[in-house]
This record gives sequence, structure tokens and C-alpha cells, in this order.
Amino acid sequence: MASYLVLTIIGDDKPGLVERLSDTISRHSGNWLESNMSHLAGKFAGILRVSVDDAQADALVQDLQSLSSILKLVVEKVSVGEPESRQRTLRLTLVGNDRPGIVKEISRALAAQHVNVEELSSHISTAPMSGEALFNAQAVLKVPVQLSIETLQSQLEQLADDLIVEISLATIE
Repeated sequence: MASYLVLTIIGDDKPGLVERLSDTISRHSGNWLESNMSHLAGKFAGILRVSVDDAQADALVQDLQSLSSILKLVVEKVSVGEPESRQRTLRLTLVGNDRPGIVKEISRALAAQHVNVEELSSHISTAPMSGEALFNAQAVLKVPVQLSIETLQSQLEQLADDLIVEISLATIE
């Protein structure tokens, strides 16, 4: 039987971090399933999911903790295979002049409609003509089937007008 672990990591960005992490997982016959990692402000941060045989899980967790001199690490055992309620998957794309509160307002509107943000990535870019800072975001959303996409789109468009941003939704198959 397999155990599943979700790891969150952060540390000073330097060569060899992923190698040390993958080597530790491999020594316990663990399987690196999925991850999202990036460089942010001189730090290396990420989240990953690993499967490992139940008999090796505790030893792997202990061995991962030995990396604490180079990485801050949180390890959570998780269960998989629990059925999700029926939901649709949408991609939200947002672009607008950067200012505080954009993520707060959008996430508040989504939460009010019981929409789950599964992935969120954002960055600042420079507007080509004006040189002003533009906030760019993309999110993967899980939307309850009982919520009409048109209703959600309408609510987000109204909020986009207030925030002076462009928001679009697209179905992900």
C-alpha cells in the first residue's frame, strides 16, 4: 500500500537543492508525482507530492527532516482517491494596472460563490506604451456545477470594472 506526502519547501536558492530532495526521496523508493517550484526574491520555494510504500513512509519523513540545514520543510501525509464533488474547471486570466487589493477582491468574490482556487500564478510586467506596472494573474478554478458560468462571469466583470482590470474565464476540458 502506498502513502502520499505533500511537501512544502523554502530555502536560499542555490544549485543542488532539487537534487538533494530527489535523492532523499529516491533512497526510500519514493516516486516524485507532481510539483510546482520557483525562484522568488532569492529563495527557492515549492510544493510537491510524493508516493512511497507505507513501510518506507516514516523513514522518508525522518530523512527529509535531515535536510533542515538547507531547506525549511513541512511534510503532510494525505489521502488520495476521495471523490470530489462534481465541479467544472475554469481558467481565469486577469490583467490590469498594479495596485494593492486586487487578489483580495477577486478571491473574496470567488469564495462567496464557493469557487475553489486550485492554482494561482501572478507576476508584474511593464505596460508597453506607458511603462506602468501591470498585474498579471492566471488561476485554475473549481466551480460548483450549480453555479452558472454566466452568473460568475457577470459578477467578475462587474468587479473588473470597479478594479479597472480585464478578466476572462475559459473552460478547461
